[in-house]
Amino acid sequence: DAARFGTAFAKVGFSGDYGGTWSLTHLVGSAKARELYFLADVIGADEALRIGLANRVVPAASFRDEVHAIASRIANGPTIAYSYMKANLNAALNHEFNELLDREAWGQTMTGRTEDHREAVKAFLEKRAPTFKGR
Repeated sequence: DAARFGTAFAKVGFSGDYGGTWSLTHLVGSAKARELYFLADVIGADEALRIGLANRVVPAASFRDEVHAIASRIANGPTIAYSYMKANLNAALNHEFNELLDREAWGQTMTGRTEDHREAVKAFLEKRAPTFKGR
């Protein structure tokens, strides 16, 4: 909640680097990205959340615990399914909708054959959390 975000390029006469203009445009839209680059204003965490630059705001005092909890959830999740999800989400940036439907169908078929999927179904029926093994 104490984080601050900004682009300083206009303040130092630079145009931007490391794909920031592309990334920011895709995250917050063209108009807001232009405002952030041209004016170089610093915004707070709540504004970053509101415009889609941040996914969540947590108290600074519990930041490490929050990050650890999220990282643990991901690390203990279905890694094979994550790999298909990541590929699909990346492809969604520059592929047509019908192509994504085909990719998703393929991913469903492939992940439906995994031990992780079978474990998740079993855990659901037994009303417990699944234990994924990446198989």
